[in-house]
Amino acid sequence: MKLEEIAKQFRIDKPGKFRLADCDPAECCGLSIDKDDAKAMLKEGVERLAALQEKLYAHNKWSVLIIFQAMDAAGKDSVIKYVMSGVNPQGVQVHSFKVPSEEELDHDFLWRIAKALPERGRIGIFNRSHYEEVLTVRVHPEYLARQRLPEVVSGKNIWQHRFDDIRGFERHLARNGTLVLKFFLNVSLEEQRKRFLERIDEPAKRWKFSMGDVAERKLWPEYMAAYEDLIRETSRDEAPWYVVPADKKWFTRLVVAAAVAQAMEGLDLAYPKVEGKALAKLQLARTALEAEG
Repeated sequence: MKLEEIAKQFRIDKPGKFRLADCDPAECCGLSIDKDDAKAMLKEGVERLAALQEKLYAHNKWSVLIIFQAMDAAGKDSVIKYVMSGVNPQGVQVHSFKVPSEEELDHDFLWRIAKALPERGRIGIFNRSHYEEVLTVRVHPEYLARQRLPEVVSGKNIWQHRFDDIRGFERHLARNGTLVLKFFLNVSLEEQRKRFLERIDEPAKRWKFSMGDVAERKLWPEYMAAYEDLIRETSRDEAPWYVVPADKKWFTRLVVAAAVAQAMEGLDLAYPKVEGKALAKLQLARTALEAEG
């Protein structure tokens, strides 16, 4: 089975029927390869993305927004590092959204997101995103209190209202030439535990570990319920979610690379044609340069 066909399996096209419990974090779709084969396949995917990114930049009509959401240690950073390793850095912008600043809290929840959107011809990558507002904020009600919202808009319907706003926001982006792709890296609780232990054991990775990570594990059921809800509410044709198994990093990277490449190829990107007077000027330039030789 081709990687593109595998990637399609993880796209949520029927969100109303989506159940996170049906998704196996260790799934590999029967793909059994060694480390060298995985590297070779990823290299092909990276080269394919690099070629598409060059066309995207030259075409200068579309932009691409790639959103990554996941529990800690699911591999967001490594996916970004390896999948985008061959793409021209001038054409990619990565934003990692942390705890909102006081300035950001004084605006609506999409304000800081809108400021970071990629311009035409470029790929924007969000490491976490506006989905934290219907995820972490939902699991931790005290975070919502810090946003100082009027009581009339912060009642029991706030999550549904935010889902409405997000769908409208992403539909607006799609209608204005932004390809929106969203990836939930689905790691298991046990695999997260193993990766946390690796961070503690390896000196070069200890800086990544926080005691808060252990506390968040106790809220795993609440997070999974919130993820299931947001995927059901916001996976649409113009901005689909991919729920990608994340227990095996090599498989996660292959699926993400294939899904992004496949979606970008659907944009029918092309280098601008040089013809007419512009082509005639190029011929004159050629003649002049050859004469110098």
